[in-house]
Amino acid sequence: MRTALTELTGVRHPVVQTGMGWVAGPRLVSAAANAGALGILASATMTPAGLRQAVREVKARTDAPFGVNLRADAGDARERVRVVVEEGVRVASFALAPSRELIAGLKEAGVVVIPSVGARRHAEKVAAWGADAVIVQGGEGGGHTGDVATTVLLPQVVDAVDIPVVAAGGFHDGRGLVAALAYGAAGIAMGTRFLLTSDSTVPDAVKARYLSATVKDVTVTTAVDGLPHRMLRSDLVEALEGSGRARALLHALRRAAGFRRLSGLSWTAMVRDGLALRHGKDLSWSQVLLAANTPMLLRAAMVEGRTDLGVMASGQVAGVIEDLPSCEELVGRVMAEAERVLRGLPATG
Repeated sequence: MRTALTELTGVRHPVVQTGMGWVAGPRLVSAAANAGALGILASATMTPAGLRQAVREVKARTDAPFGVNLRADAGDARERVRVVVEEGVRVASFALAPSRELIAGLKEAGVVVIPSVGARRHAEKVAAWGADAVIVQGGEGGGHTGDVATTVLLPQVVDAVDIPVVAAGGFHDGRGLVAALAYGAAGIAMGTRFLLTSDSTVPDAVKARYLSATVKDVTVTTAVDGLPHRMLRSDLVEALEGSGRARALLHALRRAAGFRRLSGLSWTAMVRDGLALRHGKDLSWSQVLLAANTPMLLRAAMVEGRTDLGVMASGQVAGVIEDLPSCEELVGRVMAEAERVLRGLPATG
């Protein structure tokens, strides 16, 4: 199936595996790429040197195109961009809108720039700055999310910009791909569905929590870092939501201390990073600290398997996913189902 996304990136299928922190490492990314999807390596939890090593590991595992997800607001964003360019990565994606200068520099080096956005105005902005395509995530998506459903947001963005649009939030099968194409998208992006594959390095016990979840077990909370964050409901989430300010601050300090030891960051740097994530919100000090060490909370679950101490970002589709296929099986299944659905549509005209 050829679309504007496959033409732009050189992948075989119009499917993107999103850059999930602690999840989208070399093994998952290379498996997605070998399956014909666009695998995206998550770099926010890596040092620049670690990113270079991870890129080289992906390249050792696959000859297919892949991308790297970058934080546009990171203090070392330009250093990371240099790694992407020097290592010949095909695509750079961004969780936050990159500056006009970053986009221009990447494009000059031949890198395809695909920011992720959650609002029409953000899509219009990055398109005007020269982005090659945009991933649009509706409120069904996991992690930090908005409150507009994909079925409402996607057609708005498709109508507003003249670059390829990739739909994210609520997708897990071939029917969803066909629906996105019908709205005018050039493909779909999936996070939770790729997390729940046999190629994902997420611990089996954590995958089991996702597989046992119902749609109602996936919630949106601001208790973790002050921003709307879609995740599996857990004892930790309920504890944070039920904590008073003093208790929440103590809770945050304990986790911040652990993240500081792991990352090597100073307390000053952690607070600065937390404040940078406020986006104009009136956050308590506990939320500022939790915002700074949210990667630690994710790591506790996604790497260490501590579902009691970590957070499990999740799209609503976790409630309808029941198996753990390989990336090859998953992408093949999505494409085969999409072809069947397209063939079954009534002819028009």
